Amino acid sequence: MTETKTTGRVVLGQNNYGKSDVRLVKVFRDTRRHDITEVRVDVALFGDFTAAHVEGDNTALLATDTMRNTVYALAKDHLTGSVEEFGMKLIRHFVEAGPTVERARIRMTEHLWNRIVVDGEEHEHSFVRAAGKHTATVEGDGSEFSITSGVDDLMVLKTTNSGWEGYLHERFTTLPETSDRILSTVITANWLYNTTEVDFNGTWNAVKDRILATFTDHYSPSAQNTLYRIGKAVLENFPQIEKIHLSLPNRHHLLYDLSRFGMENNNEIFHADAEPFGLIEGWVERSS
Repeated sequence: MTETKTTGRVVLGQNNYGKSDVRLVKVFRDTRRHDITEVRVDVALFGDFTAAHVEGDNTALLATDTMRNTVYALAKDHLTGSVEEFGMKLIRHFVEAGPTVERARIRMTEHLWNRIVVDGEEHEHSFVRAAGKHTATVEGDGSEFSITSGVDDLMVLKTTNSGWEGYLHERFTTLPETSDRILSTVITANWLYNTTEVDFNGTWNAVKDRILATFTDHYSPSAQNTLYRIGKAVLENFPQIEKIHLSLPNRHHLLYDLSRFGMENNNEIFHADAEPFGLIEGWVERSS
């Protein structure tokens, strides 16, 4: 048996701790017409936690239960605008409250609600879940922040004006080329701001609208080309955004064979395929 020799001390490496999946709902009841905010919050703290790990000394640690309570308590007076602004408030609090906390990261997923419309009128206190989720990650030390916002679970589809042709054929290729196919995907986008002086809610809505508009405005020779076009459109229209990452899974819709029933299928009947799917991802960013 070969003897294994080790050298050097064993030390604690990078570490963090926090509270995850804090589910917060706030109802704004200032007027007869209510509003609602629903957000899932993940808190992570970074700093010098060596004593707790190595010596079992918890003296300087904030309990994760305290972090959960803080999210709910601060939401009462400080969740009044965007989740990004609320994230910065939480970071300032945790850096000040934790003796050994040097910085924090707050990840948030906001579920959006639209008012239910009854007989052409928006209801004052009844809502239906909206398409897409507003995501945000705020990191910082209490004075400087890095803020990323995004949209998740945004399912889109166009019935034509898309194709897949001219690709590499080799011995394992079986897919036929087409100049007219359904393009369907579930868009996940995350963009990094180059400033904190932002109307976060207004910008988020405008970016989402630009993503949807760009998805529709061109013939798509590939999901790759559509990804780049979307990213380019966002950066050209929003100077406060430095770069954007997009993920476009290809939700295949396959023409169903009706010929065995003596019927023609004129690009009308499709099978929404749950089999393995293509995944196209990438950054579009400003050059240095």
